[in-house]
Amino acid sequence: MAQTDQMVDLTPQVETEYEEINQILKKKFTYREGFETKTKVETFANGLNEDVVRAISAKKNEPQWMLDFRLKAFRHWLTMPEPHWAKSKYTPIDYQDYSYYSAPECGACGDACSSDGGEPEIDPEVAKAFAELGVPITGDDSNVAVDAIFDSISVSTTKREELEKYGIIFCSFSEAVQDYPELVQKYIGTVVPYHDNFFAALNSAVASDGTFVYIPEGVRCPIDLSTYFRINEAKTGQFERTILVAEKGAYVSYLEGCSAPVRDTYQLHAAVVEVIVHEDAEVKYSTVQNWYPGDDDCEGGILNFVTKRGICEGANSKLSWTQAETGSAITWKYPSCILKGDNSIGEFYSVALTNRRQQADTGTKMIHIGKNTRSTIISKGLSAGRSDNTYRGQVKILPSAQGARNFTQCDSMLIGDQCGAHTFPYIEVENPTAQVEHEATTSRIGEDQLFYCKQRGISEQDAISMIVNGFCKEVFSELPLEFAQEAEELLAISLEGSVG
Repeated sequence: MAQTDQMVDLTPQVETEYEEINQILKKKFTYREGFETKTKVETFANGLNEDVVRAISAKKNEPQWMLDFRLKAFRHWLTMPEPHWAKSKYTPIDYQDYSYYSAPECGACGDACSSDGGEPEIDPEVAKAFAELGVPITGDDSNVAVDAIFDSISVSTTKREELEKYGIIFCSFSEAVQDYPELVQKYIGTVVPYHDNFFAALNSAVASDGTFVYIPEGVRCPIDLSTYFRINEAKTGQFERTILVAEKGAYVSYLEGCSAPVRDTYQLHAAVVEVIVHEDAEVKYSTVQNWYPGDDDCEGGILNFVTKRGICEGANSKLSWTQAETGSAITWKYPSCILKGDNSIGEFYSVALTNRRQQADTGTKMIHIGKNTRSTIISKGLSAGRSDNTYRGQVKILPSAQGARNFTQCDSMLIGDQCGAHTFPYIEVENPTAQVEHEATTSRIGEDQLFYCKQRGISEQDAISMIVNGFCKEVFSELPLEFAQEAEELLAISLEGSVG
């Protein structure tokens, strides 16, 4: 009886300890990129079958080998069950309820520019949307080259001629298939085969557009390269394919951003990224993910199922993934490194923030094959609202990886008492000379910390932003300066619903 009384006495304390934070978490969320672009578009009817795959290929005027690749992937996809091992719950996806191709039609000149052999003009409404997003698609005074993807097509790629002087190829995936078929054939599917997983197979079948980057031997790309993905039409999917190749001794910094309008129905995003890093080359791949997460219950957000993988093919090569994840209703993404070359280096720096009912299952794989290979994993997970944030990682040391070394640090922070943070690290060591370290912490922002800050004249929003930015500092320092500022601002905006 005494025990029962004690439990009754304690319950109100537990309920009130985070009451203030929970009340703040319920405040309205603002998604600044949620505007819709209304323009004339061509959209395929909903549904997916072999005719749709052939129609996409025909729309892009692809050679037979590319159509064969698509069909092979589609037929294999039909045999695969949808994976559900990730720690996320959602109603089964009806893949026949989505359109697999949508593109704006140029309404500015009535097709006059294409009939006279000129460059197609950018739809004014699409150009206006990218201007509002702050994406420089004219490229006149920007120090970054941009490939702008709108639904299923690339609408603009800036500074191509300037980069060609260095031998650098920076163009849309569709253009690469036409202009550099030997390079695309050489590398497509070499890091992420069409049968790799359910979503990679789907992407291989219906890939819309994407970016192709080729840095020749010994060239250091003089400016950052960037791709911005915008999904606009309702009930559509975006399936971009990105291939990045750095030849011997090359260097490139590549940036990636994304957003989508506010919708009340889910949109599908299943991308594939393949990165090939040759001897002595270095690739720095940074992502700020800002997909629409949906309403308070994350209804209508983006379903984000992405396969990103790179291979350090040559000796002394280096691949670094840095990402800030704040959007999408569900995220399923594991940017990974295959360290094949001796002395090659793989790095993964990640901040993943979930709020409301968002579900993120993300992490990385580091596969050590070469001798003296090194990898670093720094993962920061922030959970707020009623969300679930999961880190899932694999470090694998193969018998050939003499002297391999890995350091992994996974930190989780809980904001409120209704969210979850989960860690699933897998470590497989098959060489006794390997050194593997794993550290993990879980902390919580409590009212005592907020009270401490407020007593010193700091507002609740500033206090949580300060604590969160300090928690993420180690990852933000790896982002290019402008992206780091954007990521910090994005984090503050994404927490707007949680900090007023």
